[in-house]
Amino acid sequence: MDKASILKESVLLGNELWRYLAVFVILFLGFTGGRIARFFLDRRAQALHQIPERAVYGVVCEMFMGPASLVFYALGFHISMLCLKMSPAVRETADSVSRILFMMTLAYLAYNSVSLVDFFVRRWLLAKGEGELDEMLATMVRKSMRITILIILALYIIESLSGKPIGTILAGLGVGGLAVALAAQETLKNFFGSLVIMSDKPFRVGERIKFDTYDGMIETVGFRSTRIRTLEGHLVTVPNSEIAARAVENIGQRPYIRRLTNITVTYDTPPEKVERAVEILKGILNNHEGMHPDRPPRVYFNEFNDASLNLLMIYWYEPPDFWMFVDFNHRVNMEILRRFNEEGIDFAFPTQTIHVANDAKRQLALRLLEDNTAIS
Repeated sequence: MDKASILKESVLLGNELWRYLAVFVILFLGFTGGRIARFFLDRRAQALHQIPERAVYGVVCEMFMGPASLVFYALGFHISMLCLKMSPAVRETADSVSRILFMMTLAYLAYNSVSLVDFFVRRWLLAKGEGELDEMLATMVRKSMRITILIILALYIIESLSGKPIGTILAGLGVGGLAVALAAQETLKNFFGSLVIMSDKPFRVGERIKFDTYDGMIETVGFRSTRIRTLEGHLVTVPNSEIAARAVENIGQRPYIRRLTNITVTYDTPPEKVERAVEILKGILNNHEGMHPDRPPRVYFNEFNDASLNLLMIYWYEPPDFWMFVDFNHRVNMEILRRFNEEGIDFAFPTQTIHVANDAKRQLALRLLEDNTAIS
């Protein structure tokens, strides 16, 4: 008897060995076909992304990459199972697995198609001039659609495995719905908080805000939380329910930066020099860089401090670029220091006079006081 006859007549678990060999070959072909399809789609997507006007076709290729692999795997499994002899119960199980794999392929395709929707949503927002909002709104749309697809897929798999209709499954889920709702109170609060953020728009992605003790840039806004990158570089995750319920200071939307500072001079400065100091400050800030006509600078001799005469200086800088503002402050400070030194105007600083008990000058003053008392 030749090897082909032996292979054909040998039986293992009710199936000839050639059937198992056929299953192996079919599964291998399905796996290989899936890898090849993914490889070519990936190469094509990368090439299309290099051409801006054809980028949408690159997104379509990426959308089919995963499902193309999975459909080859599903076909390979389904065809290979047809090669085996099975009992009705096992055959039904294998058919259920095949149906689930094909359903997963369709769900995978629908899941990836959200990227195409996301692409058009971003393009639409950019065309409207709302580029700063695209990250928030597009993320919300993308996550909502994908969660819906995953829920539908989970219900289908449960239906296939349990043999019960979806209506019955949903009714059963409704029994424990109250307990789930109670357990998910915080999640629901954060979800509705994200809706409030989307509707009120207290800030946008990339803007700097102050919230509670945190000061930093908005990185992402999700269903549950908002992430803030602080000025120290730390990443802070804040629940959306807290942000929606409390005050948020949006520094990123300020139209200008205001500087309010006090220039102090010594008490022995004559009135003429105080007036000259005010004139110098006004001259330095006259029609200054970043000044808006509606907000001219203000300089006043406004206070008698404990150890100094106080000159109040206020000005506003536009645009509200922080580093440009800091550079302008530096130049203003250097000019004030230079001009005051030229005019002989002394800056004041907190001082105290302390008399030591055994100080020689104090003893001399006491003796003079005693002599004057004796003469009188």
